[in-house]
Amino acid sequence: MANTEEPTPYGSTRPVPKRVRTHHLGEMKRRGEKFTMLTAYDMYTAQIFDEAGIDVLLVGDSAGNNVYGHRTSLPVTVDELIPLARAVAQNAKRALVMGDLPFGSYQGSPEQAWDTAARFMKEAGVAAVKLEGGAAMAPQIKRLTDGGIPVCAHIGFTPQYEHALGGYRVQGRGDASERVLADALAAQQAGAFCVLMEMVPAEVGAKVTAELDIPTIGIGAGNGTDGQVLVWQDAFGLNTGKLPRFVKQFADLRGELLKGVAAYTADVKAGTFPAPEHTF
Repeated sequence: MANTEEPTPYGSTRPVPKRVRTHHLGEMKRRGEKFTMLTAYDMYTAQIFDEAGIDVLLVGDSAGNNVYGHRTSLPVTVDELIPLARAVAQNAKRALVMGDLPFGSYQGSPEQAWDTAARFMKEAGVAAVKLEGGAAMAPQIKRLTDGGIPVCAHIGFTPQYEHALGGYRVQGRGDASERVLADALAAQQAGAFCVLMEMVPAEVGAKVTAELDIPTIGIGAGNGTDGQVLVWQDAFGLNTGKLPRFVKQFADLRGELLKGVAAYTADVKAGTFPAPEHTF
């Protein structure tokens, strides 16, 4: 059998696949290993996160409010996301790249979902897609997986359904926890290779993870899930607005950029840039 492992990347303590595939995430779950996922929308973040050892890169519909400046993710379109997904897929050497199906591009029917997902696979080169919904989207998940497109199902709080859910609210409290589990099981039965849970109580995230054979990814779902995901602008300080409770900031990129821009401005105004070494 060909060797599929390479030296550990920065920040990792274990051998990793040369290219992360969907089955590797399942193997990590069975070994009890956590895996990492971040959003990415361009070539430089794709390269950096890939080099750092991130296992999965999500080209999320969160580009709507983190790239295009919308208030929510709802307005972003397939045509806007595919070029971003292509940039990430072309520049990630190891990470599994997943494309997000935006609102209105798959809910209508399994065939609509197929047409959209096929575009992401063919035009962007992603290795998997993500859609929001569990039991209600089981026909869409089955259609895609039957056709060879790996699917991650997004359950719990689903941002595309913000208005139907009454805003950004934790899902799955009390008796509603059984609905989260039912959605997860329905997605698994339909063929999803993993389930992402957003804003559910930690005990619900852990229970669903224990019940499923496929891996789970959490964002505000406690530390009992198999993997974790964050929006990179939240995690590394580019976004300094009001952040969800589940976000931890691991760096202050906005502060570093401000200092760098201030230094550039000062040098230009003082006439010290460009210096002789920057001049032909």
